[in-house]
Amino acid sequence: MIQKSLPSLFTLGNLLLGMFGIMMALDGKIGMAAILVIIAMLADGLDGRVARALGAESEFGKELDSLSDVVSFGVAPALIMYISSLHDLHNALAWSVTAIFPVFGALRLARFNVQPGIPGYFVGLPIPAAGGVLATLALFHKDVSPVYMIIASLLLSYLMVSTVKYPNFKKVGLPKKAIVGAPIVIVIAVAVAVMFPEQISKMIFVLLALYALYGFKQNVDRLTARRRRGRSRRRQDDEMYHSKNG
Repeated sequence: MIQKSLPSLFTLGNLLLGMFGIMMALDGKIGMAAILVIIAMLADGLDGRVARALGAESEFGKELDSLSDVVSFGVAPALIMYISSLHDLHNALAWSVTAIFPVFGALRLARFNVQPGIPGYFVGLPIPAAGGVLATLALFHKDVSPVYMIIASLLLSYLMVSTVKYPNFKKVGLPKKAIVGAPIVIVIAVAVAVMFPEQISKMIFVLLALYALYGFKQNVDRLTARRRRGRSRRRQDDEMYHSKNG
C-alpha cells in the first residue's frame, strides 16, 4: 500500500510547494517563491519516474499530477509575476495577462491527458518548464520593463498550447534502488536553494529559457520553411502557366 502511494506523495509535495510559493509571493518574498516553484519541478519530475520504477502508475496519479501542476506551475508563477512586475499596471491589462497563463496551462494539460503523444517529444511547451521560466524571470523585475514581462508571459502561454515539439526527458528511467535516495536529493536541493535562492533561480532561468526558446525557434523555422514551399509552388505554377500560354 505504501509503495503504491509513494508517487502520489511526491505529487502532493509538488502541490504543497506550489502553495507555499504562492504564500511567499503574497508576503513579498519573490526570490523564495521562485525557488519553491523550481523545487516543485524537481518533485514533479520524480513522481512519474518513481511510479514507473515501482509499477505504480495509475489514472488517479495522472489526474492528481495535472491538478497539482495547474497550481504549482500555472497559478503560482502567474501570481509571482503579477506581484513583482504587473500589479502597478492598469487592472484590466494586468489581470488579463496574469489569468491567461494558468488558463493556457490548464488547456495544455487537458490536451496532454486526452491526446496520444509523440514518442520522445512533448507537443507544446510543458507547463512545468513554462512556469519555471515565468517564476524565475520575475526575479529580473528591477531590470526588465513590465512590457517585456507581458510579452514573455503571453509568448510562454502561446508555446504551451502550440504544436511545437519539445524533447521529452521524463521518460528517462529511475532505478528502483535510487528511489530511497530521491527524498534526500530533494532535501539537499531545498537546503542549497534556501542558502542561495536568487542565484540558483537565475541560473535555472537560463537553462529553462533556452529550452523554451528552442521550441520557439523550431516554430519560426517551420513557418519559414512553409512559406518557402508556398513561394516555390507558386513560382512553379506561374512557370507552367507561362509555358502553356507563352
